[in-house]
Amino acid sequence: MRQVFSRKVPAWLQDPRILLGIYVLAASVVALHKMAQGLFQSGGMTYPPYQNYVIFRNAFFHLLARQDLYAAYPLEQADLFKYSPTFALLMAPIAALPYTLGAVVWNLVNAVALFGAVMWVPTLSARARIWTLWFVLLSLISSMQTAQSNGLMAGLMLAAFAARERNHNALSALSVVAAALVKPFGGIALVTCLARPGRGRFLAWMAGCGIVLCLAPLVVVPAGHLAFLYRSWFDLLRNDHATKAGLSVMAWLEAWFGLAWPKDVVIAAGGLLLVLPMARRSLVGDSGARTLLTASVLIWVVIFNHMAESPTYVIAVVGVALWYFSQPPTPLNTSLVAATFLLTCLAATDLCPRDVRTRLIAPYVLKAVPCILVWLKLQHELLARPRAASRAPR
Repeated sequence: MRQVFSRKVPAWLQDPRILLGIYVLAASVVALHKMAQGLFQSGGMTYPPYQNYVIFRNAFFHLLARQDLYAAYPLEQADLFKYSPTFALLMAPIAALPYTLGAVVWNLVNAVALFGAVMWVPTLSARARIWTLWFVLLSLISSMQTAQSNGLMAGLMLAAFAARERNHNALSALSVVAAALVKPFGGIALVTCLARPGRGRFLAWMAGCGIVLCLAPLVVVPAGHLAFLYRSWFDLLRNDHATKAGLSVMAWLEAWFGLAWPKDVVIAAGGLLLVLPMARRSLVGDSGARTLLTASVLIWVVIFNHMAESPTYVIAVVGVALWYFSQPPTPLNTSLVAATFLLTCLAATDLCPRDVRTRLIAPYVLKAVPCILVWLKLQHELLARPRAASRAPR
C-alpha cells in the first residue's frame, strides 16, 4: 500500500500545505452542508441541524445560567450533554460566534488538532505522516458529519505522546488532562506517556494541570454548584456504562460467539493486556516500541469502549495508521490495513450499499473486527519485540 501510494499520488498531494488545505476545506464544507439541511423533527419537536454541536454550544450557556448540564432539555436539544463541566466552559469562544460560523470553527478545531498532532509525531518520517493523514481523512469526515469531538480526541491523545517524546512534559500532561475532560477514556493516553523516563516530573505536571482545568469552571459558577455538576456527570456516566455495549469487543463477542460476558470483566482483561508490554524495561529505550504502544492505546480506547459508535472509530483508525506506517510493510499487515479501510472506513459511508450496512456490517459488528485483529497483532508485536536501541524515523 505504501509503495503504491508513493508511485500513484502526484507530488503536490504529498505537500503538507496542500493536505492541510484539504483538511480545512473538508471541515468547512461538511459543516456548511449540514447547516444547509435546516431544521428537523424528532420526537414531535423541531430542532436546529448539527445536534451534537447544538448540545456542546448549549452546555456553555447552561453553565453560565448555573443549570444542571446533564439534565434533559427537550425544548432546546434532542439528547444529553455527556462531557465535563470544563468542556462546557472551553466552548465559550465558539459559543459566542454566530451559529453557522461556530459550527464551522468547531469542525476546524477537530480537523486541525488531528492534522497538527500527526505532523508533530517525531517517530514518524515526513512521508509516513502524510500517508497517515490521507488514510484517516475519510473517517475524520464521517465524524465531522455528526459534529462529534473524535478528531479533537485523537489529536489530544496523539499530542500527549508527541510532546512527551519531545520532552515537553507540561504540554504532554495538559494534553492528557484535556483529553480526559473531553471524554474520560482519553485519560488512557497516560499509559504511553509513562513509557519514558522522568515520570515523576510528568506526573507532577499532570496533577497541576488536572487541578487547574477541573476547577476552571469556578470562574463562572460557585464551588457548591461545580461539585453538584461533577456528581451529576459521574451519575450519568455510570448509568450509560450499565446499559450499552457499543461497537466494541463486547458486542463482537456476543454477535459472533454468543458470549455475553460482563463488560467490566472484558475491559479489565483488555486493560491488562494493554499494559503488559510495559513490564518490559527495554520499552523505555525504544522509541519504535513506544510508537506502537501509542497506536495500541488509540485502538484500545475504541474497541473496549462500551459507548463506541461509528464516528468514534476515527480514533482507532489513527492508531491503525500509526501502527502500519511506523514500520516496514508486510503482506499480513497490508491485508489488515486494507480490511480496516474497507470495513471500518468505507463501509460506514454511503459508498457502501444500505442493505449491506444494515444486514451484514451492523449485525456482525464488522466495523470493529479489523481494528480488533490489528490490536491483537500489535500486542503480540510489542510482547515479542526484541531489545533494540531507539530507531530513527525512516
